[in-house]
Amino acid sequence: MSTASVIGGGPAGLIAAEVLARAGVAVTVYDRMPSVGRKFLLAGHGGLNITHSEDRDRLLTRYGASADRLAPMLAVFGPQDLRDWCAGLGEPTFVGSSGRVFPQAFRATPLFRAWLARLGELGVRIETRQRWSGWAEPGGALRLTDVDGVTHEVTSDVTVFALGGASWPRLGSDGGWVGPFSERGVTVTPLRPANVGVRVAWSEVFAGRFEGMPLKHVRLTVRGRPGASVRGDAMVTRTGIEGGPVYALGAAIRSSLDADGRCVLEVDLRPDLTVDQLVDRLHHRRPKDSGSTWLRRSLGLDPVAIALIRESRGGSLPGDAAATAELVKAVPVVVSETMPIDRAISTAGGIAWSEVDESLMLRALPGTFVAGEMLDWEAPTGGYLLQASFSTGVVAAVGALAWIGRGAAQRGSRRT
Repeated sequence: MSTASVIGGGPAGLIAAEVLARAGVAVTVYDRMPSVGRKFLLAGHGGLNITHSEDRDRLLTRYGASADRLAPMLAVFGPQDLRDWCAGLGEPTFVGSSGRVFPQAFRATPLFRAWLARLGELGVRIETRQRWSGWAEPGGALRLTDVDGVTHEVTSDVTVFALGGASWPRLGSDGGWVGPFSERGVTVTPLRPANVGVRVAWSEVFAGRFEGMPLKHVRLTVRGRPGASVRGDAMVTRTGIEGGPVYALGAAIRSSLDADGRCVLEVDLRPDLTVDQLVDRLHHRRPKDSGSTWLRRSLGLDPVAIALIRESRGGSLPGDAAATAELVKAVPVVVSETMPIDRAISTAGGIAWSEVDESLMLRALPGTFVAGEMLDWEAPTGGYLLQASFSTGVVAAVGALAWIGRGAAQRGSRRT
């Protein structure tokens, strides 16, 4: 019987293990944590957004520069395939109001328990508390160290690596794989925080009063980055701002920071109204209205939005209708940096696409495949991260099966 080692027990690794086991391969999954799927379970604690229902063309745009590389993988195992897979585990899915897709039970735990049961039925072995630390020489066996510090070597016909990025290190994804792969000559784009908040030097008054307050129904735009504009709800934190629109603009924010050392986010507080419409409303000011009352009555701005305008002007509000309208459409918020990687939901960077073929096999290490966040792609939250992790896991497993088949054919030809 052919054998496979899967290094990493997250979604990408476990789906690869399932595909391989269904094909009759003896699979062992190795994970350094006491149990597998920890990040998956945490992500689904408040509701497992497993994929998204939007059309394929729109879906692909969410993967930015990696869209062309991921497109064929999403064709192999796309959103409907993932939803069918969930249903097969007894968890039919439903589409939320935003187009996001959730399992029937909403949380991750019932789905994951059913998945582990299926893997057990397929004969997949899961070995926990096993840290992979590189390859042994000569021969290239995998080096694994257990919780007692005892190192042993493992060989198999194929290996699938799915060790994640470097976010949530306490759950297992600490980026420790970068060194061993780099030593083997594999190009790894530096890992950077993605889907993460950004730092803003708020005044103590603003931070103290509005920490934890949402900026509802706004549009965020990265100044100087055409097309880098997203609508949604952002959240003020004591040290900056976070939330879906900020996460979706992550690549553009990092690019701006790299180029200029700073990034200006322009906050449109009334994205459904034009400047002219705002000016018209602002002209109806009562003589005794304060600046705050004027903005509240004329434009319906809440206290945090009004305070954000004050913050951008050092504590004052403009009195002119035209100037105020222009500012409401683009309140400047200066970002100094992103939050650190250990506070990120995911990471950008990873093994360069040039290092793998279309089946996700490493060109430098035949028979070795890579899946999930170890590869150099990123996506916003909303189901896109999990979808690509599952898709790449399936593609890596299919590639591994092809490699096993090629080896069997070669052995057969030698015997004849």
